[in-house]
Amino acid sequence: MIQPGTAYRQFVEALSLTAPAPHDAAYRAFFAPDAAINAVHPFNLCVGPDAFLDRVWKPLQASFAGLHRRTDVALAGRFEGADWVSATGYLVGVFERDWLGIKATDRLAYLRFGEFHRIVAGKAVESYVYFDLPELMIACGCYPLPLPPGYTGLLPGPIAPDGLRWTEGDAAQSQKSYAIVTEMLGKLATKDEGWRPYWHPNMLWYGPAAFGSYLGIERFAGFQVPFEQSFAGWGGGSLGNGRTRHFTRFGDAHFTCSGGWPSLSGVSVKPFLGAAATGQMTFFRVCDWWRREGDLLTENWVFVDIPHAMLQFGVDLFAGVEVPQ
Repeated sequence: MIQPGTAYRQFVEALSLTAPAPHDAAYRAFFAPDAAINAVHPFNLCVGPDAFLDRVWKPLQASFAGLHRRTDVALAGRFEGADWVSATGYLVGVFERDWLGIKATDRLAYLRFGEFHRIVAGKAVESYVYFDLPELMIACGCYPLPLPPGYTGLLPGPIAPDGLRWTEGDAAQSQKSYAIVTEMLGKLATKDEGWRPYWHPNMLWYGPAAFGSYLGIERFAGFQVPFEQSFAGWGGGSLGNGRTRHFTRFGDAHFTCSGGWPSLSGVSVKPFLGAAATGQMTFFRVCDWWRREGDLLTENWVFVDIPHAMLQFGVDLFAGVEVPQ
């Protein structure tokens, strides 16, 4: 039987800079024919690799010349008895033709991605694919929301070049990583900011472009605490709040990852990204990758499906855009 990490590595390498396009065969080899592939808004659910190719990948290839994938972190592990693989990095190409209403620049462009796949018999049967579409919009000068106070732009992979882990890491270290992250998540949105002891003082938080990225625990807190306070009852899928859940969460050596579709929720009580509070429950599709050194978390890559979140505030970042069905 093909191990989950082995099958995933074959798929990832088939999308690399020197691999020949098109990539149809790689998608059909990795995904089960009826795989449920969930992608960020405006794509949402695609059933099977051909639907994803037609709605997402082929339009990307048509718009970005030389489209290929740079993977910074790749992990494998188990959650609730199932095999999962996950990765984050960038899709890279020359932005030659408009895409999703974003005006082409005819320049090198980077689209940050993150993904999770549940593997059965070497095939992906359930997937979640995140793109940081606001990051591309900001880079192209067409982002319709207020710019964040944090840094926006190309985000790096791990400080140490140790993110590509094609086989599951040491079980004890993986469990330690999982436990630290799970405990930390349980301390978010606490009055005493109980999450702080889990982080290195110079931690790097690589946030979605709509939020910005921050160096240092105080600068991160300057974003995180007001964000939490914008939503009453703010909480995540790791807490068993009955509204959201993590579809996966696992450790792999000194890395951990998780995601929820949705993951975070809370009642909107303050303005958010320039939109007025709604007084309604808001749901966020979120995913993370963490890296630790010793007992402290040092780096955190984060995605939030901002276009999906803003629909709940009556804001459509892609109004008038026709997405292939």
